[in-house]
Amino acid sequence: MKIKKLLIANRGEIARRIIRTCRERGIPTVAVYSEADGDLPFVREADEAVEIGPPPVAKSYLNQEALLKAARDTGANAVHPGYGLLSENAAFARQVEAEGLIFVGPPPQVIAKMGDKVTARQTMQDAGVPVVPGTGDVHTPEEAIRKAEEIGWPVMLKASAGGGGIGMQVLRGPEEVEKAFATAQGRAKAYFGDETLFMERFIPSPRHVEVQILADGERTLHLFERECSVQRRNQKVVEESPSPSIRPQTREGLCLAAVRAAEAVGYTGAGTVEFLVDPDENFYFLEMNTRIQVEHPVTEMVTGLDLVSLQLDIAQGKALSLDQEAIRTQGHALEFRVYAEDPDRFLPSPGTLEAFVPPSGEGIRVDAGVESGSTVTPFYDPMIAKCIVYGRNREEALERSRVALADFDVRGIQSNLPLLREVLDRPEFISGQYDTQLLANIDHAIRGDKR
Repeated sequence: MKIKKLLIANRGEIARRIIRTCRERGIPTVAVYSEADGDLPFVREADEAVEIGPPPVAKSYLNQEALLKAARDTGANAVHPGYGLLSENAAFARQVEAEGLIFVGPPPQVIAKMGDKVTARQTMQDAGVPVVPGTGDVHTPEEAIRKAEEIGWPVMLKASAGGGGIGMQVLRGPEEVEKAFATAQGRAKAYFGDETLFMERFIPSPRHVEVQILADGERTLHLFERECSVQRRNQKVVEESPSPSIRPQTREGLCLAAVRAAEAVGYTGAGTVEFLVDPDENFYFLEMNTRIQVEHPVTEMVTGLDLVSLQLDIAQGKALSLDQEAIRTQGHALEFRVYAEDPDRFLPSPGTLEAFVPPSGEGIRVDAGVESGSTVTPFYDPMIAKCIVYGRNREEALERSRVALADFDVRGIQSNLPLLREVLDRPEFISGQYDTQLLANIDHAIRGDKR
């Protein structure tokens, strides 16, 4: 079925990103927006826009009936969920399909299977994809202690239905379990409506590397890897492609494992398979993201491909015109997530942008959800832009990144730009020899200097 009009069930920079590709392809778009977002650029850039409710996400962007009504009222025959919000909600995907609309994403049953972390682990084990030693569901602190003794301390306690690090805690001994278990269950119930927990062996000083995949139902291809180890509280802050330090044989193994993972669940569309890589370059399946990723632009920069356009092709039943052998990477790209964030407390910093002047120049791309005069509200994720920088090699990309971040002018609110500039000056980042503790080390150094 051909996409005649696309409703974008999202907001901000990803909505603008999808609109841009649709405009190039001649596909009319419908934006949906809350009462708080009416003045943002994505609303006026779409061909049509429908207000769907008050600012809280539960009453607007997570209101499935309001979204489907907007599609009916505007005659949209397809829905793109972007990332976050309802993008990995199997029930929403089913509702979209029940309405006779095209869902730009994988089948609902795949979303459901990969959304349950325990089921996903078992599926990957059955497919021969390495997983971190761990457990099935754990229901009580006593059971958690018993199973932790079996797999070995320390362990990572996780929400089975979770993501984004919510509810995740490291347990180093039995004395830490009872309190952590109650906290993790409460957060899992509040955020995901499911308090089920499981555990994995904790891997110290890992790297976080993910592989971009595309699948059309007949063939599954990989678009190589992205390094995502610069994280705070398990949330990615800086990404790059290719990874600056893994060996070629590790890269090949990761990419083949990602393809095998996608094939094991009958995946279609664009998706990402995430892995933890230990200091010896053993790698383990972490999770599969059944959607486009925030960091997809770095892959676009090094491959020259438009991932949103390819998503739309697959959703319309078109076979991929690419061959694995023809997909190559050239140069190096980095992405910096710019947040409206208090740099000392790392909390959202809402307010009105007196100035928002992104950098420009060769190799610089900025995907932004705001402009000068926009109001950053407390209702949504505080990311306001992504600064993506390309160079012929990593050294050139790093130098262009320093210039781009120095030129990025954000006033009226606080932002994490000082932290991003600090990352670029760290010797371990410059050398490419860093892991997921990089930001924790920077935080410790900064706070130590202030004491």
